[in-house]
Amino acid sequence: MTSSLQRLTLYVGGFMGPFGTVVILPMFPELRDHFGVSSATMAWAFTVYLIPFAALLLVSGTLGERWGRRRTVRATYVVYAVASLACAFAPNLAVFLGARVLQGIANAFITPLLIAGLAEIVPQERFGRVVGIYSSFQALGGGLGPIVGGLAADTDWRFAFIGTAAIALALSTSPPVGEPRPAASAPPIKPLLTMRMTLLGVAFLAAATGPVGISVLVGVTARDVLGLSGTSAGVLLFAGAMTALVLGPVWGRLVDGLGLKTSALIASTAVTVLAGSMAFAGGPWMLGALWALASGFVGFTVVVFQALGATIVPDNRGGALSYLLGWRFLGHGVGPIIFLAILEQTVTGAFLGAAALGLITIAVFATQG
Repeated sequence: MTSSLQRLTLYVGGFMGPFGTVVILPMFPELRDHFGVSSATMAWAFTVYLIPFAALLLVSGTLGERWGRRRTVRATYVVYAVASLACAFAPNLAVFLGARVLQGIANAFITPLLIAGLAEIVPQERFGRVVGIYSSFQALGGGLGPIVGGLAADTDWRFAFIGTAAIALALSTSPPVGEPRPAASAPPIKPLLTMRMTLLGVAFLAAATGPVGISVLVGVTARDVLGLSGTSAGVLLFAGAMTALVLGPVWGRLVDGLGLKTSALIASTAVTVLAGSMAFAGGPWMLGALWALASGFVGFTVVVFQALGATIVPDNRGGALSYLLGWRFLGHGVGPIIFLAILEQTVTGAFLGAAALGLITIAVFATQG
């Protein structure tokens, strides 16, 4: 397999995680009605995917490096497909939530190992650009997720999960390179347990709980506050994802040119300000425009963290990246529980509260060397 084709298959793999995470956002009302539960209860369908995903990410990269990237990713794609079919045909909410948990567990072993695989086949001086392109494919998955979810909500929500299963099975045929690394060659864990890594993890946690995870607030606001249909809400979210897709390679080049610290400060400051500005959106057009701008800088922030994670511990690239991603997705899981409850009382307070957490991210990067 040529280097270009190798990169392409890994880029396409970056599509799966965001797609599977957000595909349910526009179909919350339909899922809520189908299972006969409240909005707050249905929000757990998002959270139970992310909590085990986040928890396992703290170690999944290291375990995957030890077991071998190739066989680990291939197996977890198959597990993800089975879990997706279980979601589609779940007879009750308990089975549906259990299947979402299994999706999250499987996905924890995919994303960090794909980026670690990329780091092995491209020169260091071009790695930022490659991560930027990978981020664009992630944005495509995050953008198509709401579109597919919205269309499914307006027809039959099960189709979204059946399609997800088909994609996962197709991707299982093209895992990243990387054979098992047993005994003395096993990647080290100790370099992950430092104050610097902890602070970076907290920075990613704050960003993901707040401004980087703002899409959940945008999607629910579009449906329940502005009264948009599932398809319309999906299109609104898709517009933001396309901004991130187009700008991904640009952010990657900026990381290569400006360096990680400067890029991180620009990205985290911009996404914090733009997330806060959505508190004052007066209608769907304004919300959509602000979301499109904010989403671009969400993508920039993610590019910075992913480039940092894949390079900060060269002997355990997958482990370092998965460690930081664990903090990120813990934030994505916790954020909806906090801010959807606030959203039911005040839209302005929910958006401003989420944006305020970005100040923690800015402070961490400002004090790091």
